[in-house]
Amino acid sequence: MTAPVATRQLQSMLRDCRARTLELVVDLAPDQLLGPQLDIVNPLLWEIGHLAWFHEHFALRRLEGRNSLLPDADALYDSSAVPHDDRWTLPLPSLDRTLDYMRSVQDALLGRLAGPTASEDESYLYQLVTFHEDMHDEAFIYTRQTLGYPEPKLVDSGSPVDDTAGPWPGDVHVPGGSFKLGSARNARFVFDNEKWAHPVAVRPFRISRAPVTNAEFAAFVEGGGYRQRKFWGDEGWRWRESVRAEHPLYWQPEGRGFTVRRFERSEPLPPHQPVVHVNWYEASAWCRWAGRRLPTELEWEVAASTEPVAEDGLGERKRLYPWGDAPPGRGHANLEGGALCCVDVAAYAAGDSAWGCRQMIGNVWEWTASVFEPYPGFSPDAYQDYSEPWFGTRKVLRGGSWATRGRMITNTYRNFFTPERRDVFSGFRTATL
Repeated sequence: MTAPVATRQLQSMLRDCRARTLELVVDLAPDQLLGPQLDIVNPLLWEIGHLAWFHEHFALRRLEGRNSLLPDADALYDSSAVPHDDRWTLPLPSLDRTLDYMRSVQDALLGRLAGPTASEDESYLYQLVTFHEDMHDEAFIYTRQTLGYPEPKLVDSGSPVDDTAGPWPGDVHVPGGSFKLGSARNARFVFDNEKWAHPVAVRPFRISRAPVTNAEFAAFVEGGGYRQRKFWGDEGWRWRESVRAEHPLYWQPEGRGFTVRRFERSEPLPPHQPVVHVNWYEASAWCRWAGRRLPTELEWEVAASTEPVAEDGLGERKRLYPWGDAPPGRGHANLEGGALCCVDVAAYAAGDSAWGCRQMIGNVWEWTASVFEPYPGFSPDAYQDYSEPWFGTRKVLRGGSWATRGRMITNTYRNFFTPERRDVFSGFRTATL
């Protein structure tokens, strides 16, 4: 069970995530809040109502047994019951009524917390609904990118703290040994798919010090990599043929190089930033072309969280973050959305893992070779549809992106998407041996 959390901290988290949500939608016109019907996005007007419903359903109503504050809320906003394609045709409340519903739920949640420390149940559920909203806020950002909406104006936006420029090539060697994959029972908060840490044998491997860059990926594109079936595998080649992909999603050839669309603007492709908006098939094809491979999620977590010991071995201690156990500071990683984009892969040396891997947290989500599967003894938590329906159908990503909130990301966090998705802020690093 989650350890009790100070009520002020929970209230602050609720207010902060809601402020970010509103920043991401209030500047949009009514037609933009509905948007086109696509498989990879939700109508934003529906999605913000869903956030209020999730807070109410999984925290307020669960803790107090009350009825919904909005008639028909379950019929409108339950993502497990409302088909995706129906979300554009539902009788959704207006934006003003939706915002009123969001405020009413928020006020009730804030007002019911009393005393200096919340109960264990409150601590878990309040964090769950906060992190759920954080995930949707990141999705709002890549929805704005997908649809070519203007760059969001965030209170915390500005230049990254560390603007070190350039590439960061090379590998590090990580020895083999025994490793406990997953979250410990005393972790501050655990998503159900991280339960529980269990011993796994890991063989020695080498992993790149940084994610693959735009310049490195451009060499594959310019060398005809998208046209050579031998790099793709059967499923990857079928995907490439179906969409006629010739380069990453938002790239456009120009002169001898490429431009890239970032929100509503076209910009020169930054050579030393990590390649982003590539899917699992594209990442795997680049690896075959380069004579490399994607790391497994086991290897990724080992490289991110362990420390070397004498005689070329793995230490038993696991770090919560690559740099240690301290929560992410602004000098550790490109998180929180502040930069509004990726930064060069040489930046944020203070966030290196003990083995010398850079940017394992932040900048871009990193595809791994692993299929999303349960750990031994898995059991779902309060949000039963968070993980279980998706086992066996998705690939695991690790590490977070520039748009991820630092309060929810750790070395053990598992993200998961189907392998064709490239709207996500996803890139990859590589491994060998």
